[in-house]
Amino acid sequence: MRASKALSTQHSAASSKKEVHISGAEGLYEISKIQGIIKKYIERALNHPKGKADKIIITIEGIRQRPKTISALPAATVSCNGPSEGREISTALLQALGISKSAIDIAFELIRKGSMRGAAIITAEKGNRLEPDRERGVRASRLGINKSALKMLSLRLSRHGINTNTVKEALVLASKVASFKGVMAELCVSDNPDYSTGYIASGKYGYVRIPHLKPHGSRSGGRAFFVKAGINIEEMTRYLERMPVIIGKVAECRGIKSLNEILNHPYQ
Repeated sequence: MRASKALSTQHSAASSKKEVHISGAEGLYEISKIQGIIKKYIERALNHPKGKADKIIITIEGIRQRPKTISALPAATVSCNGPSEGREISTALLQALGISKSAIDIAFELIRKGSMRGAAIITAEKGNRLEPDRERGVRASRLGINKSALKMLSLRLSRHGINTNTVKEALVLASKVASFKGVMAELCVSDNPDYSTGYIASGKYGYVRIPHLKPHGSRSGGRAFFVKAGINIEEMTRYLERMPVIIGKVAECRGIKSLNEILNHPYQ
């Protein structure tokens, strides 16, 4: 589902219309679940903090390829009191993963501008942009979670008070991205003005939520994938956008941890 809203822009000679992205959602579902999912997607698009969508496009596509089954990343929330500290925490985590400060700064600047529809692909050392279309970026698609894993994930997240669709959907997406060889880390900040939590995801530290990573009310947002030099971009794009992937196993959810606790207890 992709939802947008047209905004009229006044000029001296004429007025033009610009579409603003409101909401997006997707997943892999059994046929019997489709009607219910469509209803939820439409309700989301019509009741979003960014505004009421006036265009909702829903695409239903049969998947012929057998999905690849992977495990979800372990989840944790790092203690954070505000955007400044959030930036410092993000930088510390990314640098611990081998991402250069220049690459991190480039990613945060792209997110601040909030102009990309998908994710930027940035080399970890030099900060080079690799995505073929810099306006569109790359989108992680064709992803989902099976019933038993979803039930277990909901149970574990509930213990820490974060069992929301936002968290579950982000964790599923981050897990697919991290499962591709050559991806070192993902940085994500939601463009939802009412949601200021971002995350750093990696195979080494898992899915780390960072509260207050941006000011409340800010519409800036986006995501960046940090990759090793020499990565096959065509193969990566094909995997993220076309390969169906299902979460079949859930890892631990550690609750709120300090930055040092996370850095000192990696998973790899």
